[in-house]
Amino acid sequence: MDRRKLMSLSLVVLMLLVLLPASALAADPTRGEKEPRVDLWLTILHNNDGESQVIDAGTGLEDFGGAARFKTVVDMLKREAIQGPPSQPGAKRAVVMISSGDNFIASPEFNASLDNGVPFYDTIAMELIGYDAISFGNHDFDFGPDVLADFLAGYSQIPPYVAANLDFSGEPRLQAYVDAGIIVPATVIKVRGDLIGVIGLETPSLPFISSPRNVVVSDDLANIVQTQVNMLEAQGVNKIILAGHLQDIQNDIQLAAQINGVDVIVAGGGDELLANPDDLLLPGDAGAVVGPYPLVAYDADGDMVPVVTTSGEYRYVGQLVVGFDKQGEVIAVDEGSGPVRVATGTCNGTTPCDDAVEPDPAVQALVVDPVQAYLEELDSLVIGVSAYDLDGRRNTVRAREANEGNLIADSLFWLAEQRAAAFGVNAPDVALQNGGGIRNNTIIPAGPITEKDTFDMVPFANFVSMVEDVSRAQFKELVENAVSCSQPQDFADNPVCGNGRFAQIAGFDFSWSAAGVGQLLDAAGNVTRPGTRVQEIVLDDGTVIVSGGAVVDGPGVNVATIDFLAKGGDQYPFRGLPFTTLGATYQQALSDYIVDGLSGDISGPDYVFDVNNRIFPLP
Repeated sequence: MDRRKLMSLSLVVLMLLVLLPASALAADPTRGEKEPRVDLWLTILHNNDGESQVIDAGTGLEDFGGAARFKTVVDMLKREAIQGPPSQPGAKRAVVMISSGDNFIASPEFNASLDNGVPFYDTIAMELIGYDAISFGNHDFDFGPDVLADFLAGYSQIPPYVAANLDFSGEPRLQAYVDAGIIVPATVIKVRGDLIGVIGLETPSLPFISSPRNVVVSDDLANIVQTQVNMLEAQGVNKIILAGHLQDIQNDIQLAAQINGVDVIVAGGGDELLANPDDLLLPGDAGAVVGPYPLVAYDADGDMVPVVTTSGEYRYVGQLVVGFDKQGEVIAVDEGSGPVRVATGTCNGTTPCDDAVEPDPAVQALVVDPVQAYLEELDSLVIGVSAYDLDGRRNTVRAREANEGNLIADSLFWLAEQRAAAFGVNAPDVALQNGGGIRNNTIIPAGPITEKDTFDMVPFANFVSMVEDVSRAQFKELVENAVSCSQPQDFADNPVCGNGRFAQIAGFDFSWSAAGVGQLLDAAGNVTRPGTRVQEIVLDDGTVIVSGGAVVDGPGVNVATIDFLAKGGDQYPFRGLPFTTLGATYQQALSDYIVDGLSGDISGPDYVFDVNNRIFPLP
């Protein structure tokens, strides 16, 4: 069973307590204790991982999601929060709106922003939605600090961006926002006479999964958060929210146990869907629920801390309604708390949605319509035909060989072959593509493949690169890294583990056993615990690199990959080996390979659905 599900189930019983109304959380009157009284009902509206999905929730879910509808739902919930339901008498009411990161992502939608220039469409949408505090996510750094600075420059009135464990001093354009008091470790929001503190955190994995360049991230999370809590409390702030982007809600729960003074955690990066039995969900989402809303963590003092998050892409607005007493303690969570789905006039074009909303006209006109026009132009350009459904689902490309992964790895290999001589490098022997760099998270049906499909599959600003003469021992370490985060225990052993490092490959095949020991590396990419999972590596020309888990002596290997991995992304241990970029992004490589390398015909045994020609799991 998924470890997240195990964690969630273990908290269900605890959650039954916090879902009760304030009166049920009161002290037992027969013991002479005074019943606690709610002084402030605070509605925390939140989302995370919006990831530029500004039009709708994607293929098959066109009647759900989208930034314009999301804005309408947020405005409605803000009004309701101030009015309050009948079950919340005799207390002040206030509302705040928070994003916990990944505010944009490389995608066809974001490419529309890059082509259009500042202000980016995502910036316009977020300003119109109206956030009180925003934290950064790893994907906000995917194009490097300069594009992030462009994103921020598009605001007319920029909200505070909270980032307690990031140092921007090495990036002048971002540091300017620090100097101006816009990027801050924490901010204070004044609502209805009360002070609400919000602290921001970024994942310590940032250097391995994005491109922050000279932005430095600290992993000393507990001390950093506690310092900020103490500073806020010294200012008279006794209601504190932590907006973290730690990739997995389990990390937020573990952090809560090391600190005190944080009242609510709004998590991001994991795309977990929390929901209660009566919550209205998007079609197909019932099976994706990983726990109740909210989950409960316990801090270092043993106090309960509600922890919330939502699945991303503007599909839901999280709505947590917490009751604070005069001392700033959370004494109640309203039973109406939960995810609020974003839906339009009809559900899937036939059945009217009871919760239907109209898109906000400003967001529709300034964001959705121009991005839609851009995508329609991309989607009209057919570049090939696939004989098979192409499997780019997240759980496939991050766990096993996938036919879409083979296609993408082959495109890296092909482009490196085509350009090697012109760039003065050796032709490749192999190609490596991390599964985390494949982003469509869908099965693309057999039939026409468009230019937009290639952007959906490989949207990042990653450049095809050649790393020459990698020793065979180091190449085995690269492949060990690809399977080093495949088991639940790996995540406990390695705080920066991520299954996005699983490789899709070309030019060789390998066999591996999950029963072996997962490789561990230090921050410099040096092996601190050798891996024993990779048993065989054989190049397509029959050259044996690894046999029976042992490296076979011989000349080095020329590796085609993307610059993200060559720089050590996803902990691939290239360890500073020189590499040459070949003047094309991996999206360009894929498009050119389909058009010129395959003459538009995607067929053959390596592209069959459920293919198993290159990566062979062993018992």
